[in-house]
Amino acid sequence: MSEQNRRAVLKGTGLGVGAGMLRSLIGPAEAAPATGEIWSAEYWAKKADVKLWLWRKRVGAPVTSGPPKQAVFLVHGSSNSSRSSYDLTVPGKSEYSLMNVLARHGYDVWTMDHDGYGHSGSSGNSSDIASSVEDLKAAMPAVLKETGLPKVHFFGTSSGGIRAAAYAQAQPEHVGRLALAAFTYKGNGAAEIERRRKKIAELRASPRRKRDAAMIRSIFTRDGHPEYYDPAMIEALIADEMKFGNEVPSGTYLDMAANMPVVDPTKIKSPVLMTRGEFDGNSTNDDLLDFFRQLPNGDRQFVILPQIAHSAVYSKNRHLLYYALHNFFAEPPLSA
Repeated sequence: MSEQNRRAVLKGTGLGVGAGMLRSLIGPAEAAPATGEIWSAEYWAKKADVKLWLWRKRVGAPVTSGPPKQAVFLVHGSSNSSRSSYDLTVPGKSEYSLMNVLARHGYDVWTMDHDGYGHSGSSGNSSDIASSVEDLKAAMPAVLKETGLPKVHFFGTSSGGIRAAAYAQAQPEHVGRLALAAFTYKGNGAAEIERRRKKIAELRASPRRKRDAAMIRSIFTRDGHPEYYDPAMIEALIADEMKFGNEVPSGTYLDMAANMPVVDPTKIKSPVLMTRGEFDGNSTNDDLLDFFRQLPNGDRQFVILPQIAHSAVYSKNRHLLYYALHNFFAEPPLSA
């Protein structure tokens, strides 16, 4: 990105509203750019009797010598599983895989299908935020063992951000830097949360909800800016997700409609990056700034991404999210 474009992004997003840069001690100050082939592998974890599917990507196979790469764990949201959220391929289009982007920045990148999603098994519950925290607790031993790290960075979008923040509250010792996109704190005044509140009885009636092709398309129209998404991306996403059926768990939708807040910002000890699309109907600036102001770590940033609605990772302007994430995860340490 040119210096002129970099300044434009900073001006448009408000990047760096936070103060302080306390570095978590989980590896080198900045991940080195990586060249070569991207290596990938699947892993399995268990939560009681439920098998949870994990997916890992990095440049080059793991080695036992030398310092480990910093690791980033990506947490998916309510309606789509992990790979379609963070490792989507859209034929004929530029990069949509956040896993590939971060891998090429030198990170060891992980994600997981939560209970009842994608390749993972299902306990039969609604896979609410509390259940999702247990999923992450079950996954972390494998991630820490394979990477050789005591903690990893986290990123989550939409309810994936709520899941990631709730996990950071529960097990702060395993969380380095925490990045959130399209987060919801209390949801007051947010158009999409108000729509869900009208369906509380329906959401409580079943642990599953309908998630067909029409519902997936609605994710990209409900905020009133369908022009920010490529139709080819939407159809590729639908093709990826429909192989898992036309239903997903309802728990995060119910939590966001009826049980907010489920995260206490005063208990988040990690450095935090909060990003939201300019036209995200899942939150308001006031809602998120309320959360942001209560974060105890001085190393925090609040970023508004222009010409983006709810789903930054799928947006035509997703490179703005990539830029903010890379700068946050690669932030240098404080001077002595």
